[in-house]
Amino acid sequence: MSRTLSAHLIARLDGVAAIPLVVAYSGGPDSTALLHALATLPSRPTLRAIHIDHGLHAESGLWAMHCRRFCESLGVPLAVRRVAVDLTTGEGMEAAARHARRAAFVAELAPGERLVLAHHRDDQVETVLLKLLRGAGPEGLGGMRELRPLGAGEQWRPLLDLPRQALLAHVASHALDTVHDPSNDDPRVARAYLRSSVMPALASLWPQAARSIVHSARLCREAADTLEEAWAVDLASLKAADGSLDAAAWLALPPARRAPALDRWLHDAGLEAPTTAQRDALERQVGEASIGRLPIVGWQGTEVRMWRGRLWALRRPRSFSQAWTAPWRGEALDLPGGGRLALTHGRLPHALTVRYRHGGETLRPVGDRHTRELRDLFQRDGVPPWERPCMPIVVDADDRVLAVADRWLTDEALALFDVAGGRPVWRRYDQPG
Repeated sequence: MSRTLSAHLIARLDGVAAIPLVVAYSGGPDSTALLHALATLPSRPTLRAIHIDHGLHAESGLWAMHCRRFCESLGVPLAVRRVAVDLTTGEGMEAAARHARRAAFVAELAPGERLVLAHHRDDQVETVLLKLLRGAGPEGLGGMRELRPLGAGEQWRPLLDLPRQALLAHVASHALDTVHDPSNDDPRVARAYLRSSVMPALASLWPQAARSIVHSARLCREAADTLEEAWAVDLASLKAADGSLDAAAWLALPPARRAPALDRWLHDAGLEAPTTAQRDALERQVGEASIGRLPIVGWQGTEVRMWRGRLWALRRPRSFSQAWTAPWRGEALDLPGGGRLALTHGRLPHALTVRYRHGGETLRPVGDRHTRELRDLFQRDGVPPWERPCMPIVVDADDRVLAVADRWLTDEALALFDVAGGRPVWRRYDQPG
């Protein structure tokens, strides 16, 4: 081993020592080595740590206590954050925990701070192999980036060129106490299987396998960054102010630019990128779309729909009963189909009923001489098909439509809302952004 962990960090901190660092500290060997090495450097940077308690293991509370004691021994401030991991999305426990953890990091990071992660060369090799097995292109095969924006600050992986053995040697030489997460040994977990079975087999036949894979990842990263200069321009020209994407123009892009442009579009909306198979399905449906069809492809918590020649990125809607009703006098009303209906001010003189569309509803909007079918208003005003079932409808005791969300009001509704001194507002929680 040519360089110790401490020597590696001293070299990487050269010129950036003034940046306040926040170590993502799990209590395991890797993050323990990183935190200890940073805290004991001759010129110690401004330093604190954050521990994420996922609550997924019976001993997670004990792990948090261990982390508190270790940080106290180093004189490093520690924030412990308990997160709720959503296991209902179908993406798997690893991914769900990662998303919860990232959200906690984003919330914790102050402007100008840099979150430091203990990912090392072995982690990078595993990441590249997993991406390869999932059919990734240059962006995925480029592996983890060393530096990227995160919330109000940045995320930094300074150890990607350092083998894990250097971290374990630091732990051993300083007799550091660490936490052992048994999930890291579970062969049902993809990374654990690669670590315990695949990588030893590769190393036995190709001793330089790790170095070669990391080198290839670096080349892929350079290729991906070069491609980004082109597809970023494509994406800017295809994307409208409402966030939708020109479907035909996107499909006409060369594949090497089409895939990363779609991924970035989805990530910018806070949604998940598709697998290769899911992207192929979307491309096929867009290519075969006709006027009478509304293509839709979904995965995990994401949907991409095509409507009026454009692609729309959405969170997958929750299921709810169209028969739902509730009395309403203007208070904030959470809706089972997502979102909230409320008056901006005041309270209605008597209760009305909020329900969803049943079909055949009509109303005469303010300023219109004719009674219109709600279906025709939806089409005329370009209300997307996926919004129509979850738009709240306000009716009177005789089930006459007075208002549709905050879109259309009748003269009678306008008079009632004038008495209250407010107007209805529909907030749609299930939309990205």
